Amino acid sequence: MLGELITNSLVLILGYAYPAFECFKTIEKHGAGNSELRFWCQYWVIIAVLTVFERVGDIFISWVPMYGEMKLALIIYLWYPKTKGTGYVYEAMLRPFVARHETDIERSLKEMRARAWDVAIYYWHNSTELGQTRFFEIFRYLASKPSRPRSEALRDRQNSGNGRPPPPPVAPIPVPQPDQPVPTAPPLSNISHRQPVYPEELQIPGSPTTPSGSGSNPGQREPVWLRFKRSRGL
Repeated sequence: MLGELITNSLVLILGYAYPAFECFKTIEKHGAGNSELRFWCQYWVIIAVLTVFERVGDIFISWVPMYGEMKLALIIYLWYPKTKGTGYVYEAMLRPFVARHETDIERSLKEMRARAWDVAIYYWHNSTELGQTRFFEIFRYLASKPSRPRSEALRDRQNSGNGRPPPPPVAPIPVPQPDQPVPTAPPLSNISHRQPVYPEELQIPGSPTTPSGSGSNPGQREPVWLRFKRSRGL
């Protein structure tokens, strides 16, 4: 990964930045010969062709060992003063091929330019409409959202912590003071228990031998103490 990054950086510096500066110096130099200008024009034509094929060729041949280093060596070979391989590559390889297929290449480039222009216009219109739609949706959302006070928003942000919900509030436990009475539990209400029922309290009907002059009604229960005295002969 680091080697690929270094190689790509060297290609940008030695293949584009430095040749562009040298071409600028040649153009601005007074009395520059036609051969120097021709050399740099040939160099940029070759670089353009390599760049076009590089976008497709890298997919199939980038796995070759030392591919980046070989590309860097080719670029240096093209402009290096002692080699100046630009003239050889242009005259021996590029020029014969282009001259032989110039008509077909020109027709294909014009068709691709027209299609590319149509695609660019279509993409521009769609991007503009999509951008306007998104802008109005965001504007309507912000307009419909009720604004909260700044203090409430700041409190929510502080309570949120690191994206976590705030903890539930905990009621404080009252601590009795020394001079205050300690609350106690309320007294329990008196619970009435059912008292046991003795046989004497049961309603026993009067004896048939009860004399009529005793003053008691037949339907009224005779007291227990009166029966006890009568049984004792008192």
